[in-house]
Amino acid sequence: MSKRKIMIFDTTLRDGEQAPGFSMNTEEKIQLALQIEKMGVDVMEAGFPISSPGDFEAVSRVAAVIKNCGVAGLCRANKKDIEVGWEALKGAVRPRIHTFIATSDIHLQYKLKKTREETLQIAIDAVKFARNLCDDVEFSAEDATRSDVDYLCRVVEAVIAAGAKTVNIPDTVGYTVPMEYEKIISAIMNRVPNVDKARISVHCHNDLGLASANSLAAVKAGASQVECTINGIGERAGNTSLEEVIMAMTVRKDLFDEIEFGVNTKEIYRSSKMLTAITGVNVQPNKAIVGKNAFAHEAGIHQDGVLKNRITYEIMTPESVGYPANSLVLGKHSGRHAFVQRLKALGFEISDEAMQAAFDAFKILADKKKEVFDEDIENIVLNQTAQTTKHFDLDRINMFSGNTAIPTATVRLKNADNEFITDASIGDGPVDAALKAIERIAGIQGRLKSYDIKALTEGKDAQGEVTLSAEFEKCGYVVKGRGADTDVVVASAKAYLDALNKYITRRESKLAPKVEGGI
Repeated sequence: MSKRKIMIFDTTLRDGEQAPGFSMNTEEKIQLALQIEKMGVDVMEAGFPISSPGDFEAVSRVAAVIKNCGVAGLCRANKKDIEVGWEALKGAVRPRIHTFIATSDIHLQYKLKKTREETLQIAIDAVKFARNLCDDVEFSAEDATRSDVDYLCRVVEAVIAAGAKTVNIPDTVGYTVPMEYEKIISAIMNRVPNVDKARISVHCHNDLGLASANSLAAVKAGASQVECTINGIGERAGNTSLEEVIMAMTVRKDLFDEIEFGVNTKEIYRSSKMLTAITGVNVQPNKAIVGKNAFAHEAGIHQDGVLKNRITYEIMTPESVGYPANSLVLGKHSGRHAFVQRLKALGFEISDEAMQAAFDAFKILADKKKEVFDEDIENIVLNQTAQTTKHFDLDRINMFSGNTAIPTATVRLKNADNEFITDASIGDGPVDAALKAIERIAGIQGRLKSYDIKALTEGKDAQGEVTLSAEFEKCGYVVKGRGADTDVVVASAKAYLDALNKYITRRESKLAPKVEGGI
């Protein structure tokens, strides 16, 4: 018997990126998009083209570079949105227009101020218009799980007849529970006469912590596409976690033996790490599949069982999701060959130029600390492959501080014209002094909104990784920055410069504020 194909629709770059603190610039989106493609998803949603010039550019450029999976753009159910969406998507090998309108009486009454019949016609017209531009059209019934089921079935039937190849039944506000969601999907599968002409998709939010469970229930009821994000990021409490749904269907093949999907599970860990590196937002240690403690065993009885046979307490292996098989420690005497081999073991494939730059950075780090761990190497490579435009780069920094001294920092930066500029400042501490010196050189005032520091690895000589967010020139939006160094003041300066460079790029491109919205 042939298996039922479950399509994986990744919306990390759209719904995930919409969440506060997870914004990415265009170059970062492209970097992550290439990794998502490598993971083997069927479709990635690259953004909401009409929401801002930045999103339009990101969708256009992602559409141009992705060759092995579909690229979707979200559009409201109106001609202008759809036209702009198609303009951004038309360079894709497999473009998909994703249009939506709400179907719950709550949204119809308070947000749209439309009747059911008016909304139904808007949905039909939007799908027909989109199909005139693009062969692959998806329609989403926003807030479907709080919609009247009879009306929802009418909408699904109508948009399929209008040409939608995929119809999404989103749990927009994370309201439903598995047994209820299964009934909704079952009703659609059994009551919509032309349901065999389209895929039924599910897009769940995690407000009650049930997004993954709801998605799995929907798959059992007949849904054939799951919309999800890496690390479960997204609006409010997030979206269905890609890694949770994929590994649940992989581990419990006894329950999902009739389905198949194309995701390479060994790329899950690397995708998670890349996302956290780009956004500066780490997953909690106990996060399923990709958290630091996901495969850790502290209780004695657990350790004893795992040592005897891993299957006693591990339902999957770390290697199955791409954790490095072993942790090889490199040092200052390690050669290029050993470094390159470790990069390959960690799953990195980068250009010869980036490889050489990474190796040079590794040698500098190896002179500073006795042992260089996998986490250090991952940090080096992700920094080398990051595409943030460097308007200013840190050349050197000197600090004077102590419990009886006025903290002072002297900073020298290199600007985009390769000119060196030096300035100094005092502050409440060495970090504050360093950041103020950077602001003096750039001529831009900023304010820290958040600041976090952690050790990348074990040991007294571990690198400190700083992630921060800042608002510059009272611009009204927050920019993330990340930096790492064995000196935490230097790491802080690198992180602040990372945020500052992103801000300057955005300011110079004169990007308008995004129009938020989604399903």
